[in-house]
Amino acid sequence: MVPSFRILISLIYLVKEIADVKCDEWLHNPEVDRHLQLGRELLAQGMYDDALSHYHAAVDADPYNYLTYYTRATVYLAIGKVVSALKDLTKVIELKPDFSAARVQRGNLLLKQGKLDEAHIDFENVLRIDPMNADANHGYGIIEPLRRNMQVAYEMVYDRNYHEAIAVLTQLLQDVPWDTKLRAMRAECHEMVGDLMSSISDLRQILKSQTENQLRYLKLSELYYEIGETEEALNAIRECLRYDPDHKGCFAHYKHIKKIAGHLKAIQNFINEGNYIDCAARAENALPLEAKVFYIKHLITSKQCFCLSKAGKATEAIKACDAVLELKSDDIDALCDKAEAYISIENYGEAIHAYQKAISIDEHSQKAHDGLRRAQKLEKQSKKRNYYNILGVKRNAGKREILKAYRKLASKWHPDNFQGDEKSVAEKKFIDIAAAKEVLTDPEKRQKFDNGEDPLDPESQQGFNPFQQGFNPFERGSPFTFKFHFS
Repeated sequence: MVPSFRILISLIYLVKEIADVKCDEWLHNPEVDRHLQLGRELLAQGMYDDALSHYHAAVDADPYNYLTYYTRATVYLAIGKVVSALKDLTKVIELKPDFSAARVQRGNLLLKQGKLDEAHIDFENVLRIDPMNADANHGYGIIEPLRRNMQVAYEMVYDRNYHEAIAVLTQLLQDVPWDTKLRAMRAECHEMVGDLMSSISDLRQILKSQTENQLRYLKLSELYYEIGETEEALNAIRECLRYDPDHKGCFAHYKHIKKIAGHLKAIQNFINEGNYIDCAARAENALPLEAKVFYIKHLITSKQCFCLSKAGKATEAIKACDAVLELKSDDIDALCDKAEAYISIENYGEAIHAYQKAISIDEHSQKAHDGLRRAQKLEKQSKKRNYYNILGVKRNAGKREILKAYRKLASKWHPDNFQGDEKSVAEKKFIDIAAAKEVLTDPEKRQKFDNGEDPLDPESQQGFNPFQQGFNPFERGSPFTFKFHFS
């Protein structure tokens, strides 16, 4: 929606211009007056389409009154319809060639479009009639400097001096913001120096006025795809196909990015569901589809690294994370995921090294600092009791697997099965097995242990004593007898 203050400012300018015209030049027509009045009222309310319908009616009611065309042209300008405004201004000049206000307006529009020769003619005509016209003098005076700078910009681009060309083109576009050739040239320069977002911005600006330019939409889509914005890339290429469904280049690009976007969406859905095995498999299938575009390849490989690490596939995760780091050596997320993979196989030294490297890249990374503290705790903890090792299960083992291992070991090491010195050894092992089951089947305690804190360590808290917590495997009624069962 165009801000209403622009409309009001333009109307004030219009009233001033009309006031400069002799009253007898206005061909009074009650119907025209009524439509113009209604148009002004609707503009003040922000109802632009309805307002324009009354200006159209005013022109139709008196098609030879140059002021009605001029009024409508000013409204068109106020709401950003430059092409329509130019048509009306041209009609005004046909009806009244000496109407300076219309020529100045048209000259300024032509100047902004980069049509310097046509603008030159309009300003020159005004200055013949009114040599002191400030607007015409300003426009006329900057045309030659603009021509020289345009030539400089073309030469810089030809010589591949892209950074210098961007500076000159940026200065030019302050005076000729609607020159699509200059803006397209700057978009190309931005692309050549790797500033894809600025290139995208210029292309989007061009497409506001050239909506049916399929090649521009194709280029816009390619640039979005280059920076990994697959949804924006799809939106742009769909615009190309909307204007030309049979465009070969757009259709081929559409098929490719639609397939990649489908994989990325499925990968993200698997991540949201916590289905890391299928996530990693989908990433593996997607990788061969894109070998050239850095951001897409990096994005897919990063997802694979993350999901394999989460799935507990340590060896594969480390390999995938290394592939990410080959593409982008300062990828903190990949370093952290790699560290987590090392933790899952209890290689705490490598995990600490990976986290320290992440911190050296970004000392403010909370994720890396938290991970480092956890890895250091786990390394210290590994020198004490390891409940996973006691039960012989992996860190990602489920509750059912943990209970199964516990029952098997508790049956094997129950003290009632031993005599003499062996009984003392069995009692110690049995207590360790019971402690492992206590921690690993309790989500809160297991989380503490996984974070490097032993919830049963007497140094940090009361500790685990099965004889003090209502659980004595040797008391009467205990399930651990020669004829026992395990819960």
